[in-house]
Formats: sequence, structure tokens, C-alpha cells
Amino acid sequence: MHTLNSSKVEVTTFFLIGIPGLEHVHLWISVPISLMYLVAILGNCTILFVIRTEPSLHAPMYYFLSMLAVSDLGLSLSSLPTMLRLFVFNATGISPNVCFAQEFFIHGFTDMESSMLLVMSFDCFLAIHSPLIYSSILTNARVAKMGLVFLIKSMFLVLPFPFTLKRLIYCRKSLLSYSYCLHQDVLKLACSDNTVNFFYGFFVALFMMTDSVFIAVSYVFILKTVMGIGSHKERLKALNTCVSHICAVLIFYVPIIALASVHHFGKHKSPVAMVLIADIFLLVPPLMNPIIYCVKTWQIREKVLGKLGLK
Repeated sequence: MHTLNSSKVEVTTFFLIGIPGLEHVHLWISVPISLMYLVAILGNCTILFVIRTEPSLHAPMYYFLSMLAVSDLGLSLSSLPTMLRLFVFNATGISPNVCFAQEFFIHGFTDMESSMLLVMSFDCFLAIHSPLIYSSILTNARVAKMGLVFLIKSMFLVLPFPFTLKRLIYCRKSLLSYSYCLHQDVLKLACSDNTVNFFYGFFVALFMMTDSVFIAVSYVFILKTVMGIGSHKERLKALNTCVSHICAVLIFYVPIIALASVHHFGKHKSPVAMVLIADIFLLVPPLMNPIIYCVKTWQIREKVLGKLGLK
């Protein structure tokens, strides 16, 4: 730290927290966390490899799944360095520049995952509602353009975050609330005017949450289409194509909604609960998405087992 003026001291190092009250067992907690990261990275790399090498999987649904795997990998790799440093070596300190870079990638890949879940819900609707013209609407070129547009949108949406945070002065306190850096969490440490940052952060969060609204609307249309199918067996078959996506949506959005609810409405917020929910948000979706799609999607499952020699 260095002196800002006679009454303030500017913070030059932020401090992350692990699990409050369990600091003495952080090394043991690092074992399951490391395993979760390993499985998440291997699982998503496997999904990407199988889709890349199997011509039968070169279709819009699997291209969108590969984009979801990329966003999951981005989330895992963005938080892995600080999480492992904290739990393995009890290294809580992080420089502001590294913190700003981390929150840029975390928020960017979070928005990208949200966008992928939205476009995958549209893919489900189109496959059920208009199967005969599905392939003519979602051509490979259009899928590639959609993926590129969503990637650029996600990164440019959060691009101002590190630059605007860097302009602020931090002198009130240096302790963050989680095991990694988030925009609003860093923002509360600033002692200079952060009004613009606050409202822009709120706009980005609101923009991302609109994805969940459109996903819900998509499923209203999906259910309406399914109810119009005469055969009960055909209805179940149609809905079964969306089960993996529904699970992915719930795994992604439930921790976000739970964290926001506890933060805004909890009268007696538990620091342990807040940290656990925040860690689940980054750890569980990248871990579970490849498992869900391998279990529920027989085309993926068969190709993965074939690559492993277990078919």
C-alpha cells in the first residue's frame, strides 16, 4: 500500500477468501476442487475432440455443444489459478491488474455460456417445430457466424470492466468476498466515484438475465408444439431431445439466482453459504455439462466410448 493523502491509504493488493472458518482444512478441500477442475477440463476437451473428429457429429446441435464446451473451458481456466493458489498454498493476495483481468474473462465466458444456452433452446424449438426445414435454416455457415457473433458480443460487452475499474482508487478495504474476482465485488472496494461502473455492471447483468427470459419463452413454444403432437410416445421422444439442455440451463442459472437472492434478500447472510454458492457457480456447470450430454445424448456417448475402446 502507499499513501494517497493524509487520511487515505491506497490499496495495491486485494485479498481473496476461501471458506470462512475452514481455513485449517483448505489443503484437504483443494483435493476435490482439483479433481473437479481436472474432470471438467478433460470432459470438455473430450467433447470438442469427438465432435471435431467424427463427421457424423458435424451438425448444428453438436456445433452449439462444442461452443458451450469452449465457454465451460474458459470459465474453468479463468478461475483455476487463483482457486488452486488459495486452497493449496493459502495464497490469498492478488494484484489489482490480475484481478481485473480475471473478472473480465469470468464475466465474458459467463455471458458466452448464457448466449449458447439461449441459442441451443432455439435449436431445440426449431428441431421439434420444423424438422423438415431445420437443416436449410441452420446451415454450417450460419452456425459459425452465430458463434462468432456471440463470442464478439460477450467479450466486447465486458471489455470496459477492467479499464473502468483500473481508473478507480481503492482505499477503504482490500478483502474480497469470494475465491475469485467479480465486478461488483471489486467495485465495492473503491473509494472514488463508481456510479458509472455500478450502472454499467447492472446493465450487463440485466442484459445477461434477458437470455434466461428468452430461454423460458422458447420452452413455452416448445411445450405448445409438443402438445400438438398426437402420439404420447412421440411427445416423450420430442421432449427427450431437450432434457440435456434443460439440465444445463438449471445447473447454470440456479446458482446465479440463488446467489443474487441471498445477496439482496437474505437478512442474515451466511458468508460460508455465499462463498459455496459462488464456487458452485464456477465449478459445477463446466463439470456437469459434458457428463450430462455424454449420458443423455447417445450419439455423443457412443462416439466417446468408441474412442476409449469401450464400445
